[in-house]
Amino acid sequence: MGENKFMTYVRKFRLKEHSLGMAFIVLMIIATIVGWPNFLKVRNLTNILRQISYTGIIGLGMTLIIISGGIDLSVGSMTAFVGGISIFFLNRFGPDSTMGIVLTFLFALLLGSACGALNGVMVARFKMAPFIVTLGTMSIFRSLIQYFSNAGTILSVNMDYGKLGSSMFLGLPIPVWCFIIVGLVLHVLLNHTSFGRYLCATGANEQVARYSAIKVSVVKFLPYVITGFTVGITAIMWSSRLNCINPSDCAGYEMDAIAAAVIGGTLMSGGKGSVIGTMMGAMMLGVINNMLVMGGISAFLQQAVKGFVIIVAVLLQYNSGNSK
Repeated sequence: MGENKFMTYVRKFRLKEHSLGMAFIVLMIIATIVGWPNFLKVRNLTNILRQISYTGIIGLGMTLIIISGGIDLSVGSMTAFVGGISIFFLNRFGPDSTMGIVLTFLFALLLGSACGALNGVMVARFKMAPFIVTLGTMSIFRSLIQYFSNAGTILSVNMDYGKLGSSMFLGLPIPVWCFIIVGLVLHVLLNHTSFGRYLCATGANEQVARYSAIKVSVVKFLPYVITGFTVGITAIMWSSRLNCINPSDCAGYEMDAIAAAVIGGTLMSGGKGSVIGTMMGAMMLGVINNMLVMGGISAFLQQAVKGFVIIVAVLLQYNSGNSK
């Protein structure tokens, strides 16, 4: 009886539907071989999870934006901006108190959401191209934080602030728990709410969605606010890790976030995507980076590898779409 069930499962198994999981397994095997025996050590795996959590959290919000048919190139600069301004806020209103850290965390979430709303208004209300809008705000956020910090490192005077990003809970770093919680919340939002359905419909065909009485402007606006919210979380986690932030930090975060979403199966043309897929995509990027380091590959080539992975992922999506 059990054998019959197994054979039935094998016959119904479609490799195409499980390609991401299979790719992840193959990648883990290769990484284990390349980095043996250090790769499978708990300390190394924990470090990978910590590293991918920062861009992974932003990638979850980016997934919603790409599904809606948009893009956000400003998230890296926005993270540095929100992180820097939040430390200024902490130094002014909570230099030596735990309540000051709590207020700073809330301030970062509000500031990140406001920055995301700025992008969202220009895209949804004024019908501007997302690429152009976020390219402009990318420069604005980076320039502002360089101006306010005088191009220098912004230090927190609250020594307890550093514990937020470096502490562990149940064996995992706090940023990893944030990554998991945000992922689960956005997974439910995308797959089990009317907003998620409206988001996919808008990204697939905006005109048809409008004829279906969907408030397209609202649906296109909210993903930018949500992404700004995730930027606020990352800004606090990143700046609290070293108790400081530099205006040049977080450069390239937009590439990692987009790469995680695309590798996870989110269509660049919009209309389809997976939050869980993005989480797996972020982990795959982390494993690739770790494998390159253990393999003795130059750090300068890591961005080239990411770019290659994005191109391959988009090419596979294109070929898959044409084969239907």
